Amino acid sequence: MGILDGKAVVITGAGRGLGEAYAMHAAQAGAAVVVNDVDGDLADQVAEHIRAYGGRAVASAHTVADPSEAEKIVGMCLTEFGRVDGLVNNAGLNYESRPWEDDPDTIRRTVEVNLLGVIYTGMAAMRAMREQGGGSIVNISSGAFLGQRKLGTYSATKGAVASLSASWALDLESENIRVNAVCPVAHTRMVWKSERSLRAIPADRTPGKVAPLVLFLLSDDAAGITGQVVRCNGRQLHLIGHPYFKQPILESDAWDTPSVKRAFDGVLQAHLEPYGLEKRMPPRLRELVEPGRTA
Repeated sequence: MGILDGKAVVITGAGRGLGEAYAMHAAQAGAAVVVNDVDGDLADQVAEHIRAYGGRAVASAHTVADPSEAEKIVGMCLTEFGRVDGLVNNAGLNYESRPWEDDPDTIRRTVEVNLLGVIYTGMAAMRAMREQGGGSIVNISSGAFLGQRKLGTYSATKGAVASLSASWALDLESENIRVNAVCPVAHTRMVWKSERSLRAIPADRTPGKVAPLVLFLLSDDAAGITGQVVRCNGRQLHLIGHPYFKQPILESDAWDTPSVKRAFDGVLQAHLEPYGLEKRMPPRLRELVEPGRTA
């Protein structure tokens, strides 16, 4: 018996890399799979591979970036398998650029796939899941949402996905639909494009090492787990904390610019937050920690 026996799942961006690993592992765990990828040849190959090993799979070449096509992806799952128990919103684009040199067309395409695609496909899936009484949505985010150099647009979309997942978890809990986000770290085609990522992510961090987390979140074994952001890099598995209102919280009947300045020159200065994935300290905080150093 597999952990996903009897379930039907949709996995977007499943033609290669992490998405392919999720699809193959889901099928091995007993699920019927809609293998979605805008590269239809790749989607066909993965679906054929699953079927060759006795699994059930169909291929979809629809784009998640168009709401009507996103509906068709989910509709294919309903038509072929009669239900939609799980959705893995994995399709995504990634590129490096210094923010002042970024290209508006590339920005738009990235937002359309990474964020709007998640929303469109998620909406279609949750409508089907509500009618059948429940399901599980796993949105693929990234640790880059904490802030990473040359990845401003990508980081912004992945931060939005994490926020979206928490909002959906609130909205859908009463519908018996769980929503979680996963931040995977694996050696994939996206990594090959970045010299920095190649140094940080060795070749042994294969996509298959992240797949068990996604399978667990899709399964009934994860009942009661929703609204979480989970990171897995093949070796480490941990939760990512949600943003919170940090102490101290200063109060005033009315804040004006001079009083805001006094607050930052005084109490708040020592509580400035390190920023970005590299936890860089703001210059003023560095000056407090290491007097005389401002850079």
